[in-house]
Amino acid sequence: MKEIEVKILNIKEKQIIKKLKKLGAKKVFEGKIIASYFDFEDKSLSKENKIIRLRTKGKLAELTFKKSISKKEAKIAEEYNVITDDYKDMKKILNLLGLKEKIKQTKYRTSFTLDDVHFELDKFDSIPIFLEVEAPNIEKLKEYIKKLGFSMKDTKPWTGKNVLDYYKSKLIK
Repeated sequence: MKEIEVKILNIKEKQIIKKLKKLGAKKVFEGKIIASYFDFEDKSLSKENKIIRLRTKGKLAELTFKKSISKKEAKIAEEYNVITDDYKDMKKILNLLGLKEKIKQTKYRTSFTLDDVHFELDKFDSIPIFLEVEAPNIEKLKEYIKKLGFSMKDTKPWTGKNVLDYYKSKLIK
């Protein structure tokens, strides 16, 4: 399956939620997410622009494989997910396969859906809240970004790590 998404930085949370509700979007999740990213010792996955992520989302755990395809207009990746109710056993399996936890992040997420478009408001402790918009194709992505009052010029074809690195670089200066 393809993941097609962008990030919009420095949003006004209450304003975005109000617009999403007015458009008819439904809240589908709100809570803490803990995400662990895994790789082999030789970093062979990251060298090939691949990631393995295991994260909690409510009482469930989600294992995700992603392979980056493009970062031109939007971040496009090949993505596969498996849901389990046992985070600890899944982590143990990854470790037994030789994968090591390289990064662990905690964030607070509020998720909305409308049609087949997903809107994620992500809050990390150290950076301003941002919006992720994911759609099944570029045209629909652009349509819903416009409905929220933005243009593609307001978006970034970034990963969550890119967002964190961006704000980290601002703090260093």
